[in-house]
Amino acid sequence: RRSAPGTAIGRNSPLIMNHNITHAAAEDDFAALFEQSLQESAEIREGSIVKGTVVDIIGDYAVVDIGIKAEGQVPLREFTEEDGTVTVSVGDKIEVLLESLEDQNGLVILSKDKARKRKVWDEIQSACEADGIVRGTITARVKGGLSVILQGGVKAFLPGSQVDLRPVRNLDSFIDQDFDFKIIKFNKKRGNIVLSRRVLLEAERANLKTDTLNRLQEGEIVEGVVKNLTDYG
Repeated sequence: RRSAPGTAIGRNSPLIMNHNITHAAAEDDFAALFEQSLQESAEIREGSIVKGTVVDIIGDYAVVDIGIKAEGQVPLREFTEEDGTVTVSVGDKIEVLLESLEDQNGLVILSKDKARKRKVWDEIQSACEADGIVRGTITARVKGGLSVILQGGVKAFLPGSQVDLRPVRNLDSFIDQDFDFKIIKFNKKRGNIVLSRRVLLEAERANLKTDTLNRLQEGEIVEGVVKNLTDYG
């Protein structure tokens, strides 16, 4: 209903109150959006791993949207198998490492391989801190021991003294075999990982010894293997 001519609209008029509520709600929405943008900017920074969507494939690059004003690109070779098969398609959701927000050509540079390697190193570090076990394949003999490739493609070193319970004369006999290892030295910055198989074997032997002693009883007949001959027996 219109106000009569010449009648002033009071401060408590429904029209004024509705306008104030709408204005306050708009300010709250803007503040929330601004806060969200600050959080996203903090998360998306150079050197961080971010999630993105492949939006196009142009030439030798996959174009990826990671939620910032400019799209990034990842070399297609990072999605290419040994037989040449490209394993990425438009619409794929991937994790990438943000290498640069803007290179000399004004492009956002991303890397899928570096993101994968970063996560693998983080997993290995977690295993080391938790005193856990890692699995790997012995691939070659090197000076002082053997080279091991852990899951994820990370290279580690297994000293000759840590291969077995006793000194091993023929280290080559362990090549191309998979084993569990304990990490005895870890330096992420230098990319240095030192492993031990001997530590696990010693723990296993100790557990077997304890179990055997718990089961033995006086007067029991058992079988054994002669391990050594000495002057006293």
